Amino acid sequence: MKQQDNKKHLFDNPRNISIVIRSLYIICILLVLLDFVLHRHVMHEWEHLTGFYAIFGFAAFVVIVLGARQLRKIVMRKEDYYDVDD
Repeated sequence: MKQQDNKKHLFDNPRNISIVIRSLYIICILLVLLDFVLHRHVMHEWEHLTGFYAIFGFAAFVVIVLGARQLRKIVMRKEDYYDVDD
């Protein structure tokens, strides 16, 4: 018989997940604050807008997710696709 794997992993502890999420929030806030301080060499006028890259990234993410949902309808197979019916 196979022994059960009782090994604890990093994200089994909810406290570790909370630390990662809070760290991501802090990084995002710092990046938006740096947008007010750092000089950017921009190619287009709309890149001067504060938070442009955050808004652009979020919009791109939404478009990718919605596109993937539509693509899933095209490429998805039935659950029993690999079953052999002889």
